[in-house]
Amino acid sequence: MVRMHPLFQSCVLVAILVVAAAARAKADDLNDYPTSARADYVFGCMKANGETPELLQKCSCSIDVIASIIPYDGYVAAETILSMSQVSGPVGSEFRSTEPARLSLQEFRRAQAEAEIRCF
Repeated sequence: MVRMHPLFQSCVLVAILVVAAAARAKADDLNDYPTSARADYVFGCMKANGETPELLQKCSCSIDVIASIIPYDGYVAAETILSMSQVSGPVGSEFRSTEPARLSLQEFRRAQAEAEIRCF
């Protein structure tokens, strides 16, 4: 059996723990979307593109990609802005014309485009 220096053993242990923590953090980031939000996205995606088993896989992939790019709070903000911008009058105008709304939608559309490239 090969004996390792105690300092080397400690460094190896720390390295393993860092890698494991980073993998867990990545998984947590990907899974911060509630199941209901993911399902709602998949249902809407399938309704818009076709209701086939192949589309189920593609739409599921799509929300996973989006979740890996923007946090859930950003997703909720973009969905709210999209919904409220359809309201006519001054209320809808606030959601169509403000800089934060524009930036939020821009980020969401970029994530959707990335999902389209990867999944469809």
